[in-house]
Amino acid sequence: MSPNPVHWFEIYTADLARARRFYEAVFQTKLEPLPSPEGDAGGVEMLAFPMEMNSPGSGGTLVRMDGVAPGGGGTLIYFGCEDCAVEQGRVVAAGGQISKPKFSIGPYGFCALVVDTESNMIGLHSMA
Repeated sequence: MSPNPVHWFEIYTADLARARRFYEAVFQTKLEPLPSPEGDAGGVEMLAFPMEMNSPGSGGTLVRMDGVAPGGGGTLIYFGCEDCAVEQGRVVAAGGQISKPKFSIGPYGFCALVVDTESNMIGLHSMA
């Protein structure tokens, strides 16, 4: 297994435009359309988070796919931040909810748990 084993993530959405507004507002970034995989019969729309294929870390997308519903489940993705309180502070205005405000995880920094506009819980992590 590689030192950073997560290489890709997908966050499923029901309303891709609404989810895009939330993530662009919270992380102050721009998501770009990503073509559907070759051979796909349709029913898939993707918006990619900024990524560099030859850099460490993982890339990923927001996905609207026929037959796949968003919502809470068994997977939690943590986004790295300089100070997770900053991104947490943008969540409510972007249409999301704060599930657990910034809290200490000891020598490993701080986390916050928030819920996006599609009912997906995501984590925010920072060392400060």
